[in-house]
Amino acid sequence: MSKLNVDQKTIKSLLQDKKADFLIPDYQRPYAWGENECRTLWDDIFSFAIPDEGRTTFDSNSEYFLGPIVTFKNDGDKLEVIDGQQRLTTIMLLLRAFYSKFAHMQDKASVSTRQNIEKCLWKTDEFGEPDMNQLKIDSEVASDNDKGEFLNILRTGNVDKKAKSAYASNFRFFQECIDDFLSKYPTYFAYLPTRIMNNCILLPIEAESQDTALRIFSTLNDRGKPLSDSDIFKAQFYKFFSALGQKDAFIKRWKRLEELCDKIFHPITGTPMDELFTRYMYFVRAKMGITSSTTEALRKFYEKNGYSLLKSEETFNDLITLAEFWEDVSNQDTHRFSSDVLKRLFVLNYAPNGMWTYFVSVYFMQRKDATGALDDTEFCAFLHKITGFIWAYAVSNPGVNALRTPVYAEMVNIVNNRPVEFAKYKFAADTIRSMFDNFSFNNARPITKAMIAWWAYQSDAQPLLSLETVFEIEHIYARNRFDKEHSLANPNNVESLGNKAMLEKRINIRAADYRFTDKQRYYQGFTNAKGQQKGGTSIVELQNLTSSSADFTEKDIIARYNAIMDSFMAYLKANGLLQ
Repeated sequence: MSKLNVDQKTIKSLLQDKKADFLIPDYQRPYAWGENECRTLWDDIFSFAIPDEGRTTFDSNSEYFLGPIVTFKNDGDKLEVIDGQQRLTTIMLLLRAFYSKFAHMQDKASVSTRQNIEKCLWKTDEFGEPDMNQLKIDSEVASDNDKGEFLNILRTGNVDKKAKSAYASNFRFFQECIDDFLSKYPTYFAYLPTRIMNNCILLPIEAESQDTALRIFSTLNDRGKPLSDSDIFKAQFYKFFSALGQKDAFIKRWKRLEELCDKIFHPITGTPMDELFTRYMYFVRAKMGITSSTTEALRKFYEKNGYSLLKSEETFNDLITLAEFWEDVSNQDTHRFSSDVLKRLFVLNYAPNGMWTYFVSVYFMQRKDATGALDDTEFCAFLHKITGFIWAYAVSNPGVNALRTPVYAEMVNIVNNRPVEFAKYKFAADTIRSMFDNFSFNNARPITKAMIAWWAYQSDAQPLLSLETVFEIEHIYARNRFDKEHSLANPNNVESLGNKAMLEKRINIRAADYRFTDKQRYYQGFTNAKGQQKGGTSIVELQNLTSSSADFTEKDIIARYNAIMDSFMAYLKANGLLQ
């Protein structure tokens, strides 16, 4: 098994190391960072290094994690940069811009800082003196026509005004930032680059062999899968458990956890393991009393205090417990959850955003007993309440970001064993009803399917539906029928919530364009000409509708819409969500 050498280092310790001799190999992609990425980097390190613009004392023990640098030592003893060339190149440009600015400064702090930057940029002789002809980094990127410009900038600190390369643009950007910083904070000038070198952390990962390096490169570039946050977290856990003599046991448990997450999590961004760490992060945030609607990046959250949270067996056990909970949710485990709870979880699966998964994760981690079980009645009541709130809030305050403020506050209430009430965010009955009445429930809006999923379970007779079944939005009064007959006084009613229901995709394909009388056989099930039995829908409302009605008209659309909304308003009231 290939080995990776992993050990986080400050920029200073990494670049001033005698062995630091980086090469961006020919198979890498050209430098691609632009001003947006550089501005983000500058803003982040400035906020970190000069807290509150100098009004708050800097903690010399604090660290700011910049990310991994994956390398392989080639036959020439150069460290080929596999991943991280963008941040490494940018850091070099930033340090060079600072170095030039210190050229004529003679105070002790400035001279010392300039000398430290020298040793980051240039190789040194046996007396520690920099050799200005030998940079700590070289580039052989075959497809990068501007790599010579990059190396020239590092050597000379000069850039042609006409140069348009990313290297030149970013170097000029950093020069402007540094000039502005010097004019506004002259007394802090030497502190910023010093703190960048001493307190900004990189995670150098050195591959064992060239074959390993190339496999990693292929993963990072051809498949578009850079090292994930969870890969970095794994390295931290690995070091911790190795020190305890539990390396092999950890690897085995981690592999199982990865397989479990791959099966149950399907995030839009990041890896399945990243998703698990995200859900756990919200529990930790709540325990810390954080209610801010601004959420840190996942890696930034966990890297605090030297990844202290990941140097804990309790944390790893918690992650496994949380993953197993979501596995049982995904499997609709009837041994763990009652039918009522599973129905509520099914509805939440159609929530207009994913915030509910973090909410439920916090609830589970705080309220579970020693065996990992939850009080069924209390859990069901909690699920009802958050469903009503999230659904109504999606109409009154669209967007997942808007939901953060009330939800984060309630997460803190959960970990402090206080009831979830949304006391500051209750809805005025007339106002929220008016908002729903004027809302366009088109199929592209997640709240549309969320509402009809919720409505399906307003029938006590509705059995539990499978999470594996693909449901689509069915127009009971078919759009095709309207197009042909033009039989609706208000054309908008064809897209009314009162005309929409959940229907299995396999049935929806067959029933989509038929009159109501023709839909009946598809809703109820039928035997085809070959004598084959075709099953009907599992949606009880549609079964009952086709067995009791000969047609579904505009009058029925309106009546059904009012029934849905009257029921939803009663639901909000029952869950204490109305003023």
